[in-house]
Amino acid sequence: PIAVISSHHQNGTIIALSTEAEAEGLCQGMKVSLARKIGHSALLMPYNSTLYARMHHYVTRIVTNYSPLVEPTVFGQYYLDMSGMEAIHRSRTQAGYHISNDIHGKAGLAGQIGISANKLVSHIATIVTPEKIHKVNVGDESKFLAPLTAEVLPTVREQSIQKLVRFLHLKEVQHIQNIVTNETVSLVLFRKYHVQLAREAWGKDTSMVTPPTQKDHIVEQVILKQDTNDETQLRAVTKHLAEQVAFRLRYKQQVARSITVAVHYIDGYQFNKTDTATQNDNHTISTLCLDLLQRANRRRNRIRAVVIDATNMKPIANQLMLFRNNGVNNRALASAMDTVRTKYGFDSIQSAAHLNITR
Repeated sequence: PIAVISSHHQNGTIIALSTEAEAEGLCQGMKVSLARKIGHSALLMPYNSTLYARMHHYVTRIVTNYSPLVEPTVFGQYYLDMSGMEAIHRSRTQAGYHISNDIHGKAGLAGQIGISANKLVSHIATIVTPEKIHKVNVGDESKFLAPLTAEVLPTVREQSIQKLVRFLHLKEVQHIQNIVTNETVSLVLFRKYHVQLAREAWGKDTSMVTPPTQKDHIVEQVILKQDTNDETQLRAVTKHLAEQVAFRLRYKQQVARSITVAVHYIDGYQFNKTDTATQNDNHTISTLCLDLLQRANRRRNRIRAVVIDATNMKPIANQLMLFRNNGVNNRALASAMDTVRTKYGFDSIQSAAHLNITR
């Protein structure tokens, strides 16, 4: 039994776990202190994003041998478009076994493979079926989804829809199928989500398998050692991340027209806010990100992770000023700090508040 935890601190939580760990009574979101009391034989492993990213890229290279169109998504999840591959693989089921065996042989990882006409049903098949490979034939999508719990549909996870589904006791997908059949009733209940929910309930998905494109963006994130809603700690962490983003922007001599701060809560919810930056000095980026943090964090639940994503890069053009002002001072200070951080490492300069957290 293995469980991945946010940290070894007693207030850390379980992020993911094996079926053997579930059999011992552990569950996602459980406190580490309680997990230690319940699962004495369970191995609690801290989250290692670097290792997971390396393995994710390695498995991506493996599956690209089986299709020219591969879309990696979250860690350990991949979509393959097998159209036109019949000459190489006798059937898609056979191809699935080849892929599964290849991944297990080279990476030592086992998993589930869902085969269907679209990404939605294939993904759901990997979640709900215990078989190594499960195929849903074309035309059987709605029949396959009908007995499953309503939560397998992505739109049901929207907070407003989730509350409504629970209130109406729509426990299975077939209950939603019955409602969306009557468009008038469905529009009253689900409003703007009616069309998307109806498509999902019948197993329809027109999204294409899209290979990853090189996106010019800068992402800095941190998974907190201890889940918290302490504003002082969150501001210190966000400020440190903002300085990392600003440091990388100055290195590229660019400014980000779009900066997003996202907060991830322990119950799985995520909220984010986006704004535009006109400069790339520490003061400008930090002030902007702290404001976005305050706007995004509107819940009382503890936060597990903070992510800053800077996109839409443009070359920066600093206008020369006749008189010295705060903007010039901020850029001069940032330049001096960059010199130190380039020579001795980024963490050679930290705020006292952030230093207290990392100790």
